[in-house]
Amino acid sequence: MVVPTPLAVPGSERALSTLDIASAILAGFDRHYGLFRKAAWRAKQCFESGDFHRIRQLQRDRIDFYGLRVQEALSRLENEFQAGALSDGVWQRIKRDYVGLLDGHRQPELAETFFNSVVCRILHRDYFNNDFIFLRPAVATEYLDSDPPCYRVYYPLIPGPEAGAAKVAQALADLVRRALVDFGLACPWEDVERDVERLIDAVRSHWRDSRQAAFDPHPDCQIHVLRSLFFRNKGAYIIGRMVNDGDIFPFALPILQNRRGQIFVDTALFEPDQIELLFSFARAYFIVDMEVPSAWVQFLRTLIPNKPKSELYTMLGLQKQGKTLFYRDYLHHLRHSTDAFVQAPGIEGLVMAVFTLPSFPYVFKVIKDKRGKDTSAEHIRDRYQLVKTHDRVGRMADTWEYSDVPFPLDRVAPALMAQLRAVAPSALAEREDVLIVRHLYIERRMEPLNLYLQKAKAHDAQDQLDHAVHEYGNAIKDLVSANIFPGDMLYKNFGVTRQGRVVFYDYDEIVYLTDCHFRRIPEAQTPEQEMASEPWYPVGPNDVFPEEFGRFLLGDPGLRSRFMREHADLLDVAFWQSKQARIRAGVLEDIFPYPESVRFPRGPGATPAVQPVQPVQPVQPASAGSPPGLPVAPVATVCVAPAVSFQVK
Repeated sequence: MVVPTPLAVPGSERALSTLDIASAILAGFDRHYGLFRKAAWRAKQCFESGDFHRIRQLQRDRIDFYGLRVQEALSRLENEFQAGALSDGVWQRIKRDYVGLLDGHRQPELAETFFNSVVCRILHRDYFNNDFIFLRPAVATEYLDSDPPCYRVYYPLIPGPEAGAAKVAQALADLVRRALVDFGLACPWEDVERDVERLIDAVRSHWRDSRQAAFDPHPDCQIHVLRSLFFRNKGAYIIGRMVNDGDIFPFALPILQNRRGQIFVDTALFEPDQIELLFSFARAYFIVDMEVPSAWVQFLRTLIPNKPKSELYTMLGLQKQGKTLFYRDYLHHLRHSTDAFVQAPGIEGLVMAVFTLPSFPYVFKVIKDKRGKDTSAEHIRDRYQLVKTHDRVGRMADTWEYSDVPFPLDRVAPALMAQLRAVAPSALAEREDVLIVRHLYIERRMEPLNLYLQKAKAHDAQDQLDHAVHEYGNAIKDLVSANIFPGDMLYKNFGVTRQGRVVFYDYDEIVYLTDCHFRRIPEAQTPEQEMASEPWYPVGPNDVFPEEFGRFLLGDPGLRSRFMREHADLLDVAFWQSKQARIRAGVLEDIFPYPESVRFPRGPGATPAVQPVQPVQPVQPASAGSPPGLPVAPVATVCVAPAVSFQVK
C-alpha cells in the first residue's frame, strides 16, 4: 500500500502529496504506451489494405512519441506542482511512491525509464544516482507476462506409431495451417495449402541438414508463436520456436502481399544468424503490439541469445529502454574490465572524433569543434536524426544519442585525451577523476571497409575481396533504393559487420536521392577544356556526376576489375536517374532482410505488391488514459482453416 506524503505547493487550492506527483508521471507514461500500441494496431490495418507508405510514416512518427509525452509530463509537473522547486527529500519520496504504483503494472521497466527521462530534465546531473532515479531496476520482470500469455502454444495430436506417416503429416499440416491463420489478417491467402506444404518441407529439410536424420516428432513436440505480427515496410513477420525432444528451434516466417492483395509466406528462416539479421541495428524498428514487452524480449532471447536486451528493446521500437539497458551494460562492463579507451582503428574522420574500449563492441562518436568540412554541428545532428527516422534497409547503422556521459579519467588513454582536447574541447568537462562528454553517439563497432580490404589483399584472400566488393556495391544500391544518396562513398566510410555485411556509417553528407541532380560530364569542345584541372562547365550545388566515381573510388586495379564486373551501372548516370524516377513514382523497392536464394519459388505473375505513392498524414494522438480500443479492420475476405486435430493454448 502506498502511503502519500503531504506536500505544500504554493498557490494550490487542494491538498497535494508526493503520490500525486508520482501518479502524474505514471499517467504520462501510460498515455505514451497507449499511443505506442495504437500505432501497432494501425500498422496491421495498413498491411491488410496494402498501404505500405503509411506503415513507413507510422515508423517515423512513432519515434517522436516518447519525447512529446515526456514534455507533456514536464509541463504538467511544473504547472500543477512547481516541480523545479521541490527539495531533494521530496524527490526521494516521489520515487518511493512511484515504485509502489508499479505493483501489477505490465510495463514496469519502461515506466521506470520514463520516470528517469522526466526527472533528469528537472534535477542536476549530480542527482543521477539510485536515490533519485532508477539507475538499477526496482521491479523484476523475469516472470511477468500478459493474460493470455505473449505466445500461443500449439500441440499436434500425433497419432500412435501404428497410424502411419500420412496421419503424422496431416497432424503437422493442421498445426501449421492454424498457426498461420490464427493472426486473422483481413486479406485472403494466395494459396495457404501450398504454403503449409512448403513450410513442412522446409522443416524436414532443415532438420535433416542440422540433425543428419529425418524429422521425428516426439511427445513434447509443440510450436510457440508470438501473438502479434512484426510489421516493417512491406512485410509482416511471424516469430516463433519449435520444441522437440527438449530442443528449441527458432523460426521466422515473412508474410508478403502480391499485386492482388493476397498474402503468402515468402520463406522460412531457421538459423539464429538469419533471425538476428531481422533485428539488425542497421534496419528500421519493428512495429509490434506488446502488452508485456519484457516477456517478448525474453522470448526473443531464446531464439537469438547473443543479441543484447538493449538492442532487442530498440528494434521493437522501444529505443529509450534500449538506451537505459545499454547504459547499465556499459557501467557493468566498466566495473569488470581494466583496458583503456583509445582512438578507434581507421582513418580519422573529418567531422567526428571516434574512440572505443577494445573489450566492448561499440564506438563513441563526438562531433568535432574543428572540422575538416564546412558543415555545422547542427547539420550533423540533423543528418543523424534523418538516419534514425528513415528506413535503414540493413545498410546504415543505428545510433544511441547520449548527453553528459561520464568516463573514468584513468581509463582514457593519453593520446585519446590529447586528441579530444584538441578537436572537441567544447564537448568536454573534467571533474576530479571523471571526464564528462556532453554529447555523443554510440553505435556497434565494425571493421572499416578500407582496413578489411587491406587485410584481405595482404593475405591474398580473393574470396574475401570478391565478397567485399560485391557487398560494397550492393550497399550503395540498397541505399539508393531507399532514396538515400550517401555522398562520400570512400571505403573508409563503410564498415563490415560480424555477419560480413557492408554498412554505411558516415552521415554528414547524406541527402535524399531525389534532391540530387545527376548529370553526364559535357564533352570538351577545345583542347584547353579537355586539359583543364578544374571543371570548365557550370556545376550546381546538387549536381552529381557518376562518371567521376571511378576516379575517386577505383584506383586499385584489382578492386576496379571486380567492381566493373558487378557494379559498372553505378558509374552510369542512367542508373541513378532511373532510380529517381521510380522513387518519384511512389515505388517501394523490395529489399529483403534475407538472401534472395532462400525465398520460396514464385509463379508467373505472382510478384510482391508495388505500392503507389499516397499522401500521408502524421499519426494523430489519441486521448490520454488507457490504450484505445482496437480499430475495426477493413472489410475483406479472411481465410478460415478447416477443422483440424490439434490443441492450442
